[in-house]
Amino acid sequence: MGKYQKLKRAQILAQKEEEQMSDVEALSEESSSDSEDETDKKEERKESKWTNRERVLVFCSRGADFRARHLMNDMKAMMPHAKGESKMDKSAPMNQIAEIALMKNCTKTIYFETRKHKDLYMWLGNISDGPTVKFLVNDVHTMKELKMTGNVLKGSRPVLSFDSTFDKEPHYALIKQVLTQTFSTPNHHPRSQPFIDHVFTFSITPNHRIYFRNFQICDETLQLQEVGPRFVLHVDKIFSGAFEGEVLYENPLYVSPTASRRIMKQQKADAFAQRKQQQDEYKEKKIKIEEAKEECIEDPVGEMYDTNLEIEDKEARQIMKVLDGRVMKRNSKKNTKLAKKNKKAKAAKAN
Repeated sequence: MGKYQKLKRAQILAQKEEEQMSDVEALSEESSSDSEDETDKKEERKESKWTNRERVLVFCSRGADFRARHLMNDMKAMMPHAKGESKMDKSAPMNQIAEIALMKNCTKTIYFETRKHKDLYMWLGNISDGPTVKFLVNDVHTMKELKMTGNVLKGSRPVLSFDSTFDKEPHYALIKQVLTQTFSTPNHHPRSQPFIDHVFTFSITPNHRIYFRNFQICDETLQLQEVGPRFVLHVDKIFSGAFEGEVLYENPLYVSPTASRRIMKQQKADAFAQRKQQQDEYKEKKIKIEEAKEECIEDPVGEMYDTNLEIEDKEARQIMKVLDGRVMKRNSKKNTKLAKKNKKAKAAKAN
């Protein structure tokens, strides 16, 4: 009987150990499931906060000058939701930009195109459905060039300020929506900071130009200091698709840089031609005057009043003699007076 009792005790102990091991495994499984649930909940919270998944692709074409490259880098620094890409070849088609943006998981694009190493164009495009706006960029000043006193926190969210004229015309309203979706930083973006310390201002001038300025909000009094960069946008065209499609709007006041340079050259050429014509007219006039001086022109008035002619009338001769005698007397008196003065002066000098 003692042997059977020992076997039963061993079996009971083994069963207890198995039960303890199963309890430990169950607890570990519960703890692991709880941790997984917590991570899932955190990810869900992040996803629920970061609802606006806008990403902007910022890059330029080959042959860009230093000013365009510095402006592109400033745009990347201003927008924490921006991504970069290597330069694009000029010969490549424009619809290739949409494919590059989709590969980079971007929904908006800012593309800087340079022509003739002097003209800068900026394309703002929505990759999904369009539209795409083409601007001519003028008067570019970068952050390092201006040396402004303002300073903002990198990655902070901006306040977008638009002029009231954006709501008056339909094409300006469309441009406002494109600028808002492109330059506004999404809320709870991973690379953004939860601060608002600067303002992006877009204002339209009477000559239909869009001025961009970046100001720092200094303190609670809402005093502003310019940070930079600054540039001027001139609207050229608005396309319906992503860098392709129909032309929705074409600016009638837009003049291309090549046409404006041609006009300036023509004005200079016209001024030079006018000055040359004036010089030729002056030379012709001078030649005519010299020719007139050299010509001998008869003077009938001089013949009528010629004093060397002989007088035939006797009374007239007598009158002429009397007059000549009076003139001779006056001249002799003057001569005598002058001689006396000269003698006195010589005597005074001798003394």
